[in-house]
Amino acid sequence: MEWKVTKLYSILNFKCPFCHEGQFFVAHPYNLRRAGDLLERCPACQRKYSIEPGFYFGAMYVSYAITVAVAVSIWVAIQVLAPDLALHWQIGLIGMVLFLGAPLFYALSKITWANMFFEYKGPGVVKEKPGRSEG
Repeated sequence: MEWKVTKLYSILNFKCPFCHEGQFFVAHPYNLRRAGDLLERCPACQRKYSIEPGFYFGAMYVSYAITVAVAVSIWVAIQVLAPDLALHWQIGLIGMVLFLGAPLFYALSKITWANMFFEYKGPGVVKEKPGRSEG
């Protein structure tokens, strides 16, 4: 299987779940003014990113899973690499990584949620804006 057609490619590169060509977000996850803002449609294939109002509320479950996985991974790494580290330092380190990673986890949760429900359909089929006809 080619790497570019996998859902993991779309998730890690923040690409359209339908065509894996266009961008998914308006801006980078660490642009805090626009964090988590989606484009309404894919710039490459013009497919709509939201199928119903509130569709991305389910992404909070994915965000929770990502956050727990990261926190547990850091805790295990601390137990292996520095088992004598004081508890307050462990909590502080985990908290700092989660705080600094929050915008990235939020973006990952939204793109993962979209990829759970949207199927890859290949490069753009529709090249014109919907609702506009000429002639």
